[in-house]
Amino acid sequence: MRDQNYQQVLHGVTRRHFFKQCGIGLGSMALGSMLTNNASARPDMGILGGRGHRPAKAKNVIFMFMAGGPSQLELFDFKPALQKYNGQPIPQSYIEGKRFAFMDSFGKDGPLKLLGTVRDFKQYGDCGAWVSECLPHTARIVDDVSFIKTVATDVPNHAPAKIMMNTGSGQFGRPSMGAWVNYGIGSESQDLPGFVVLQSGPRGPRGGQPNWGSGFLPAAHQGVPFRSQGDPILNLSTPEMVSDAEQRHVIDAVNSLNRTRLDVTGDSEIAARISSYEMAYRMQSSAPELMDLSGESQSTLDLYGAKAGEPSYAMNCLLARRMVERGVRFVQLYHTNWDHHGGNSENLSNRLDEVCLDVDQASAALVKDLKQRGLLEDTLIIWGGEFGRTPMGEIRDTIGRNHHIESSTMWMAGGGVKAGYTLGETDELGFSPIDKPVHVHDLQATILHLLGIDHERLTYRFQGRDFRLTDVAGNVQHDLLA
Repeated sequence: MRDQNYQQVLHGVTRRHFFKQCGIGLGSMALGSMLTNNASARPDMGILGGRGHRPAKAKNVIFMFMAGGPSQLELFDFKPALQKYNGQPIPQSYIEGKRFAFMDSFGKDGPLKLLGTVRDFKQYGDCGAWVSECLPHTARIVDDVSFIKTVATDVPNHAPAKIMMNTGSGQFGRPSMGAWVNYGIGSESQDLPGFVVLQSGPRGPRGGQPNWGSGFLPAAHQGVPFRSQGDPILNLSTPEMVSDAEQRHVIDAVNSLNRTRLDVTGDSEIAARISSYEMAYRMQSSAPELMDLSGESQSTLDLYGAKAGEPSYAMNCLLARRMVERGVRFVQLYHTNWDHHGGNSENLSNRLDEVCLDVDQASAALVKDLKQRGLLEDTLIIWGGEFGRTPMGEIRDTIGRNHHIESSTMWMAGGGVKAGYTLGETDELGFSPIDKPVHVHDLQATILHLLGIDHERLTYRFQGRDFRLTDVAGNVQHDLLA
């Protein structure tokens, strides 16, 4: 019956030729599944009708995710005592009952010893924030930034820690933060996905697609990975032999079939499929325009350190700015690799400098560029990874530190957060918070709050339970709010 209906509607066009006429290959079909939506709400409005539970201070989010766990002790959390006691065993009271990654090898060669940093720190800006020599460009924007020095998580290994930072749970299968945001308040963009993911570095983040997945939410809200050169999505362009009229005819025919089936079943996924075809069709013009940098000045490219036609973290930062200009609600950048245990490819000596060089200029440029364009006030910028690093060193081929869930440093800018502010303080060795600890769920609750969303009220019923991003925890960090 289905084949007969296809033939009737398409006037004898074979299914193989039908897909050729559509101009969408497997990549665009995958895009369609990513963009499926909830039948009960307009795709661009979310279940809250495009507005949150309260007035929002931020309209868009750009989350610069430093995958691997940046060492706060080499970058932001200056600890003179750690320098003083370098090489001495850490007091047992600090580590008793604590969990670390690689427990079978971490400390097997004797007591865990403190590791001071060889990086020089200075205070910058009117706020006097400490920043190391590794991030000279970030040092120049500290008066626009709020540092959070006491971010804690629950799991000490990469994949579940990334999943927890992004979904609120260390277990796979929960919706990501960007998916929750788009489910709640939708997107202002009609021609681009509401949640876009950009990746750079030697490999993708551990945990992969579940970091930006939709979980049990309608699939429309899942993050859509874009490439930073060429077609942002493979097979998005229409083949030259297919006219716009032919493609429009085929899409209308498919949507007609889908609507007929929707009338019978009431299946929201079918309504979502209709929406996905329309979005893919619109993106055939909007996505190439997004990637066209001919309108960007050379001074802007130089500000970011980006080179047209070359994929990089810098290019992704520039594209992120262009996306929020076009109304994309949530943009997430992933850059690897910050996992500096000590080894030839991952260490705190030369490799840390290399990855800092990759991201420092562009991260600071994004804040500067948004500010000079009047966009920073409405755009929340977040910089950080899944956890921090231990004050104790690791005995490997080169200098390194283990994963640390007790504290890490992140920073935020724009979108309603204070400028030139530091929240929280760790002990003299940088091991644990001694003032204003901030759990991952607190961070997520605060991000939603800045977008006008009450994290306790944005829920989704699944398998008999109401789920939310912050699980059963989370407190808005009002001290961060401007």
